[in-house]
Amino acid sequence: MAAELLHDRDTFTVRRTHVSDMDNAVYLITAKASGEQILIDAADDVEELESLLRAGAEDAEQPASLRLIVTTHAHWDHTRATSDLAERTGADVAIGDADAEQLAEERGVTAQRLSHGDRVGVEGVALEVIALRGHTPGSIALATPDESPVLLFTGDSLFPGGIGNTWKDPARFAQLLGDVRTRLFDRFDDAIVYPGHGDGTTLAAERPALPDWEQRGW
Repeated sequence: MAAELLHDRDTFTVRRTHVSDMDNAVYLITAKASGEQILIDAADDVEELESLLRAGAEDAEQPASLRLIVTTHAHWDHTRATSDLAERTGADVAIGDADAEQLAEERGVTAQRLSHGDRVGVEGVALEVIALRGHTPGSIALATPDESPVLLFTGDSLFPGGIGNTWKDPARFAQLLGDVRTRLFDRFDDAIVYPGHGDGTTLAAERPALPDWEQRGW
């Protein structure tokens, strides 16, 4: 699948591809001036991901290099190419603290552990870590807080039409909905949302449905 150019900002670009029969979305941020890159969720198909890197390299003023792979959560379908891509590129890997052990056990990857409020990035791009607990204990979103409009990469925690799967567990549902409400909807008037599967949405489009999500319990 061709790498889709989602954004061409002053200092960086964002490209996306989809991999696997689960329609996993993989996002690549390339800093124009430095050529340094961040990839979000090395889900599968390392050859397709390398094609994505090459497409992003065309956006850079310097030779491009993947410096960081950020994993939004440790579920198997989001991590299948993480080890291979890190080995091929030399990129560091980062994941939410509570999901780090699962990534190490299943993929043999030792990752930087991220917490709510951390900043990660490369030269020319800064991302804020937003913990969204519930789909997994260590699920995170990544935000571009200094940009307008803000971009949110939400993994499997927020989609068009609702929050992520919490497996009919009322406590996990309340945790995730609470985090999504207070850490995303209450903070940002609007933002563009890019989830871990399928297409995107905006906070403005989803905001009116929050009471319905709470009432239905999923």
